[in-house]
Amino acid sequence: MSDPILEVKNLKKYFRVTNGVLKAVDNVNLSIQRGETFGLVGESGCGKSTLGRTIMRLYNTTEGQVLFNGENVHQLKGSRLKQFNRDMQMVFQDPYASLNPRMTVGDIIAEGIDIHRLSSGVKRRERVSELLQTVGLPEEHASRFPHEFSGGQRQRIGIARALAINPQFIVADEPVSALDVSVQAQVINLFKRLQEENGLTYLFISHDLAMVKHIADRVGVMYLGSLTEVAQSHELYRNPLHPYTVALLSAIPIPDPEVERKRERIILEGDVPSPINPPPGCRFFARCPKAMPQCQVDTPRWIEVETDHYVACHLYK
Repeated sequence: MSDPILEVKNLKKYFRVTNGVLKAVDNVNLSIQRGETFGLVGESGCGKSTLGRTIMRLYNTTEGQVLFNGENVHQLKGSRLKQFNRDMQMVFQDPYASLNPRMTVGDIIAEGIDIHRLSSGVKRRERVSELLQTVGLPEEHASRFPHEFSGGQRQRIGIARALAINPQFIVADEPVSALDVSVQAQVINLFKRLQEENGLTYLFISHDLAMVKHIADRVGVMYLGSLTEVAQSHELYRNPLHPYTVALLSAIPIPDPEVERKRERIILEGDVPSPINPPPGCRFFARCPKAMPQCQVDTPRWIEVETDHYVACHLYK
């Protein structure tokens, strides 16, 4: 695959806790192509958000590299770091906590414009009005405060803030999980439209596999800090290879009562192991319905089973 805008190489992010070291992200490798939406899915606590925040430099790496346009983002300084902060932006999960309640909507959206000194005065106000209209909000909302808006409106404000400085790449961390289902669809459609109009690249983090299917070009599945499978979206949903992916997809409801009654629902037994003391070998071993003795001992290698379809599982050699 050519022209990756982002490459993550052997990335590890550990946190020291009272009773040891929490391995939130453990040896992750992935690349995201310019202009695509890469969906990152998995259960709560698997390390998705930590990976996104480490890519954004909100966390320092423990080991490994994050390359954005070929540059290691964790080594950037001065003007190169300032440019990176313009090129990569983030939309946060909680629209109720990610906006400063003491600032007006106009000042929230224009904060990046002010920091990077992109415009002032009349041009600044015009840019804020343009951004509000882009995300479907009236320009007079610029003088209001966050508490006057619904969750969906607040998330649109967060998206406008991210767009204000013309980024190339947006990390969207569970951007619709706190919203009603009807509002989720509106925000997802907004993301897709903005991508088409501005040529944006997305890392879209979510635990909702049904929604990711409709927005992502490729999907990566995480389990306990590691990637287990990566494939084109249509291929992953049509032909999941890893037993964990198969189990996750079996939980997606199908709006056809006949099909829903006949299909097999895979219920995983046991609990997710602790990231403070992950098991040797395959981390999914204790819950895997197809586990073999080798899985408990050897860590599975990352292999390409089919074109652009990668999996880490001993079932595939």
